[in-house]
Amino acid sequence: MFTVKKLATMFVAGGVLASLAACAPPGAPAGGGGGEGGEGGADCNVGISMPTRSLERWINDGENLQQLLEEDGCTVDLQYADNRTEQQITQIQNQVAGGAQILVVAAIDAATLGPVLEDAASQDITIIAYDRLLTGTEAVDYYATFDNYQVGQLQGQFIEEELGLADGEGPYNFEPFAGSPDDNNAGFFFQGAWDVLQPYVESGQLVIPSGKLSATNDDWKSIGILGWGSQDAQDEMDNRLQSFYTGGQKVEVVLSPNDSLALGIEASLKSAGYQPGVDWPLITGQDADKANVQAILNDEQAMTVWKDTRELGKRVHEMIKSLTAGEEPEVNDTETYDNGVKVVPSYLLDPQVVVKEDVEPVLIESGFLDPADVGLS
Repeated sequence: MFTVKKLATMFVAGGVLASLAACAPPGAPAGGGGGEGGEGGADCNVGISMPTRSLERWINDGENLQQLLEEDGCTVDLQYADNRTEQQITQIQNQVAGGAQILVVAAIDAATLGPVLEDAASQDITIIAYDRLLTGTEAVDYYATFDNYQVGQLQGQFIEEELGLADGEGPYNFEPFAGSPDDNNAGFFFQGAWDVLQPYVESGQLVIPSGKLSATNDDWKSIGILGWGSQDAQDEMDNRLQSFYTGGQKVEVVLSPNDSLALGIEASLKSAGYQPGVDWPLITGQDADKANVQAILNDEQAMTVWKDTRELGKRVHEMIKSLTAGEEPEVNDTETYDNGVKVVPSYLLDPQVVVKEDVEPVLIESGFLDPADVGLS
């Protein structure tokens, strides 16, 4: 069983110190970095590479971090790659050519960026993996993310508790989905949930009529939805309903690893005639996207795992401030995130479950969402 280990806050020693040379251009004094009116300026040039504008969360992530850095006087180049790996590679190359000293990268395909990142590292550029681990390369210095295994655990535990599985309830018709096979985080999400739910599949309390299941934690890609596409999730759910639910049986619970997939699944259920409050299944999610929060309020989605991405942006901002001051960024995990070449020093943030009753006190009152965003004004 995969276990994420929470360690006490600690500093990384040894070879990571070498990457701090990227914090300032040659000849700049240690701790320098005060441009006009801020803590960054000429000594803080940051390239931010985000995967797409097609998911609400990435727009919020990129713009939030950009604002924090520009308030410090940093020069910031924020780019979105439209879910095209070649475009992301070109954008990173342009950021390097433009003088970026620090790269913040949320990869589309974490395994394909090695060469461009290694070229950046050879020029003493510090590389921070943002939310998605960069894999198969030495050229990543730090990783900032939420505890992705915990995200899946929260989804699995929610299903377990809501259905009374630990008390022997069932059987329930269950359809599991997994995230994009090229997204390293998707594996952690699935592993966290499957470690909770697999025993109930084996006991027969969760029955999968479609047969679309992962035989092991490592087989999750077989049920993954490439690119996290809502339409692809809808098509997949349409296929399952039309092929395996023709005898009057109903799907009763769906493991959806994120909100984008949940939207597609919910659209499919509506097309098939399912009705909230009558025969609507329990559906999970992640990200607290506006449309999904509305779905929660309309009893079309049971929960979402909220990752306050403002806090992730603040954490990366603090990392960059440390780097430009000639200091080591704070991390709290140095064992979990092995990218296939090295264990990447990481800072993990905690996610939380949001259900209907939490929307106003958690999402609205914190300022994460405006009431008008979800029809509450």
